Amino acid sequence: MRLLMVPLFLALAGCATGPARDLPTRASSGSQISLPAMKSFSVPRPERPARSNRDIQRDFLDLSFTLESGRSLSVFSRFEGPITVRVTGAPPPTLGPDLNRLIRRLRTEAGINVRRVTGPGANITIHAVSRSDIQRYLPKAACFVVPNISSLSEYRRARRQGITNWSQLRTREKLAIFLPNDVSPQEARDCLHEELAQAIGPLNDLYRLPDSVFNDDNVHTVLTGFDMLILRTYYAPELRSGMTREQVAAKLPAILSRYNPSGDKLSPVYAPETPRAWIRAIQTALGPGAGDRQRTAAARDALSIAKSRGWQDHRRAFSHFAVGRVLRFSDPDRAYQHFLDADRYYRRTPGTSLHRAYSASQLAATAILKGDGPRALAFVAPHMATAERHENAALLANLLLLRAEALDLMGRHREAEAVRLDSLGWARYGFGAEWARRAKQREITVVGAANTSDG
Repeated sequence: MRLLMVPLFLALAGCATGPARDLPTRASSGSQISLPAMKSFSVPRPERPARSNRDIQRDFLDLSFTLESGRSLSVFSRFEGPITVRVTGAPPPTLGPDLNRLIRRLRTEAGINVRRVTGPGANITIHAVSRSDIQRYLPKAACFVVPNISSLSEYRRARRQGITNWSQLRTREKLAIFLPNDVSPQEARDCLHEELAQAIGPLNDLYRLPDSVFNDDNVHTVLTGFDMLILRTYYAPELRSGMTREQVAAKLPAILSRYNPSGDKLSPVYAPETPRAWIRAIQTALGPGAGDRQRTAAARDALSIAKSRGWQDHRRAFSHFAVGRVLRFSDPDRAYQHFLDADRYYRRTPGTSLHRAYSASQLAATAILKGDGPRALAFVAPHMATAERHENAALLANLLLLRAEALDLMGRHREAEAVRLDSLGWARYGFGAEWARRAKQREITVVGAANTSDG
């Protein structure tokens, strides 16, 4: 399942357009405001993994033979034969195009025989329901996937029985994915990518992976080049349902050499395991339900564990990022230093350009609060192309808003207005039309106030 984590692109210290409750209400909330069309991404541009096949072999086995809870799986399971997918419930308008695009990628990049159908009997049923319906069963989940059922009513009856137990599964024939239909288009798409990937492939998430959606940090939101390699390997003809870990391990070197020949030339890193204590601390610090003191203590615990383990990779960076997140209002100077530390460790770790974009947004926000427009622009400029390449409209919209704020500080108001307008098309996809409408309302209010002052 995809966990609810505090969105990394929100709450940029109040310098960019904030949540609806924080917006000025000078303009009538019922006024008709013209918005630019929702923007969307064009051709996918996934990057191939730049890691040793020996590391990827270990990743594949840990992803495929362990559940997110840490429980081991005794056998390998997948669909044997063509995979059909249908959508039921009340899907949002963007779900169909996003699903078609994802299926096209699975067919072309991962070589998986998957297609959409409209009638009953599909292997995978994507059921679009409200977020409250999902959280009635799993309060901390944004979305989830369950084997051997096709609807919430079936899950209600069967969830305490063995048929929904992944550890009892020997082969996959029927699954249901439950996606929220009352969230932003991007959030629904993010759930679609992660849950469909787990429905047909590995069930685990690993925090040690810097370049994958199979990671509960929620940094990557669409399937990456690494993920497509894992899924392609999952459906290699040498593998089949019912194989043990040892049997799969024996087949992987030849499969990975065929699908990822460049990985044979790279030396393995053998990243250390991630302890459950660090995972719990991160989820407390950035997940739902904890108070400010709990979040702060948990973030500091995560950083302490990272330091004690001697980590120098993205997990050390993410620990600093978590501390910066929880301190950004109470102690902005210390938070700023932690974001700098996060960026320093990210720079040392290949495959973390998207992570750096998140840190840059926080650093730019602080620079804007201090009135330093040029420094804010320097933080933001290198990362907008990264957000677009990784198809993260919410992050891209926020980076553009930060750029607009910085330009305003520098007196470049006309340029700032154009950038802010550009951000709204991405915001409609990343945050939803209402968020974008209120952002436009805020712009009108601010411009009106400025005109009044000038006049």
